[in-house]
Amino acid sequence: MNATASAAKSRSEPTFADLFTPKLITVLREGYGLAGFRADALAGLTVAIVALPLSMAIAIGAGVGPERGLYTAIVGGFLISLLGGSRFQIGGPAAAFIGLVAVIVERHGYDGLVLATVIAGLILVTIGFLRLGTYVKYIPYPVTVGFTAGIAVIILITQVRDLFGLKLAHEPADTLPKIAALWNAIGTISPVTIMLSVVSIATILVVRRLRPNWPALLIAVIGATLLTTLLGLPVETIGSRFGAIQSGLPAPALPPFSPEKIRAVFPDAIAIALLGAIESLLSAVVADGMSGRRHRSNSELVAQGIGNVAAAVCGGVPVTGTIARTATNIRAGARGPVAGMLHSVYLLIFVLVAMPLVAYVPLAALAGVLVVVAWGMADRAEFALLLRSSVADALVLLATFLLTIFVDLLTGIGFGVVLGSFLFMHRMAESIDIDGGPKFIRDDVSDSVNGRPAYAGNVLPDDVMVYRISGAFFFGATARVNLILDRVASPPRIFVLDFSDVPFIDITAAAALERFVQRLHKAGTKVYFAGVRPHVRRAFKLPGLRGRSVYYVPSVERALKAAG
Repeated sequence: MNATASAAKSRSEPTFADLFTPKLITVLREGYGLAGFRADALAGLTVAIVALPLSMAIAIGAGVGPERGLYTAIVGGFLISLLGGSRFQIGGPAAAFIGLVAVIVERHGYDGLVLATVIAGLILVTIGFLRLGTYVKYIPYPVTVGFTAGIAVIILITQVRDLFGLKLAHEPADTLPKIAALWNAIGTISPVTIMLSVVSIATILVVRRLRPNWPALLIAVIGATLLTTLLGLPVETIGSRFGAIQSGLPAPALPPFSPEKIRAVFPDAIAIALLGAIESLLSAVVADGMSGRRHRSNSELVAQGIGNVAAAVCGGVPVTGTIARTATNIRAGARGPVAGMLHSVYLLIFVLVAMPLVAYVPLAALAGVLVVVAWGMADRAEFALLLRSSVADALVLLATFLLTIFVDLLTGIGFGVVLGSFLFMHRMAESIDIDGGPKFIRDDVSDSVNGRPAYAGNVLPDDVMVYRISGAFFFGATARVNLILDRVASPPRIFVLDFSDVPFIDITAAAALERFVQRLHKAGTKVYFAGVRPHVRRAFKLPGLRGRSVYYVPSVERALKAAG
C-alpha cells in the first residue's frame, strides 16, 4: 500500500522535463506541418510590423539609440520564443523599462546598463531553475496596478520633450529634476512639432477605430515621416539626433567590469530582473487566457534570463515578454513559438536592408506612439476601483504609485509588497477567534449547525476549562490569543484546547503555546490538545509541546472522557 502511494505521488510530481521543456519542443511533438508554418509566418510578419516602430520608440524613450531596441527584439525576442515556456510569447524591449533604463544609463553609462542586464539575466535563470516563478503571483494586485500606472506616468513625462519639440542641453533621468528641466525649457516649444505629434496620435486612434486589423503604429510613423520629408518640416528626426544608423548587428561583446562596478549596478540588476519576471509572466498569463493554453512559468523565466544576457552583449537593452505584441501574435493566428522567431527574422532583414531609412523618422511621431502605449498601460478603471474598495488597498496602491514615480521602481514594488503583507497579516490576525470557559460550553449551540458534534454534557465542573481557537494561528495573531489565554487567572485541573478549526500554526504561535502550557504544568494542570490536524501537529516540535507535556486526542469529547 505504501509503495503504491509512493509511486502515485512520484507520478503526480512534475519532472525536470515537465517544467523546463521549451514550448517549441511541445509544438513539434504535436505535429507541426506546412499549414502551421504558413500561419506562423503571417503572424510573425504582423507582429514585426507592430514591433518595428515600437522597439525604436522605446529605445529612444529610454535614452539610447533606436537601433538598440531593434537589436533587443531580434536577439532577445528570438531566444525567448525558442526557449520559452509559452507558445505565443513575444519578447522585446518593453515600455515598462523606459524610466528604469534611462536612470541606469545616466548613472552608470551604457556599459553599466549592459552589465546590469547581464546580471539580471543570470538572476532570472537562477530564479527559474530554483522554481520560484510561481511566487510572482503572490504580488498584491494593488501593487501591480500601482507600479504599472506609475510607469505609464513616467513614460508620459519622458515624451514631453519630443512631443513639444523642447530644446534641452541635458534631460535628467530622475522625475523631479526632469520636470524642472522641462519647465525651464517651456519657452522653446515648437508649434510644428506639436502639430506633427497630434497628427501621429490622431492617426493611430483613427486607424484603430476604423481599421482595427491595420498596423496603426507603423502607418502613423510612415505618414509622419513622409509628411516631414516632403514638406521639409523643421522637426527633429532620428538622424539629426543620433546620426547615421548602421546596418547589421554588432559583434557580441561584454563591457569592462570590476567588483566595484558589479556592486554599483547590482541593485539596478535586481530591479530589471524583478520587473522582467513580473512583466513576462503577466504577459504569459494573458496569452493563456486568450488561447486556452498553459505556460510553464519557470521555463519562461530561464528563457527570459538567457534572452537578457544575449541581448545585452549584442548591443541591446533589457528584454521581456510584451503583452501588446503577444496579444497581436495570438489574434494574427499564430500556432506556436515559430511565429515569435520569425518576427525576429523579419526585423533582422529590415536591419540588414533598410536601416538607413530610419534616420528620416521624426521623433515626434515615435513620442506619439509611446503616448498611446502609456495611455493603454494605465488601467484607469482598476485604479479608481481600488481607490474606492478599501483604505488598505488604496494605501498600498498610492504608495506604490507615488514611490515608483518619484523614487524608483524597486522601492515602489518593495514597499508596496511589504505594506500589503503587513496589512494582510493584520487582517488575518483580526480574523482569528478564541472562545472558552464554562460559558462557551453551556452556550455552544452552533455545533449542530456547522456539523461538528456537540460537546458531551451541558455543564462542566469548575476545575475543567475548554477553549477553541478558530483561524490561522501565526505570529501576527499570537498577541490576540495570548491576551485571552492570560486571563485564565486560576488554572484548572483539566485544560482542553480545541484545534479543530485551526488550519495552520507557525513556530511563533507554537512557542507562545509552550510558555502557556509550562505555566499550567507548574500549577498542576493536565493539558489536552484536541482535534489537531496532522500538518498542524508537525509544528508542535518544541519540547514543551511533546507527548509527555500535552495529551493529543481527536476531539474535545475524548479529552473530557480521558480526564474523567
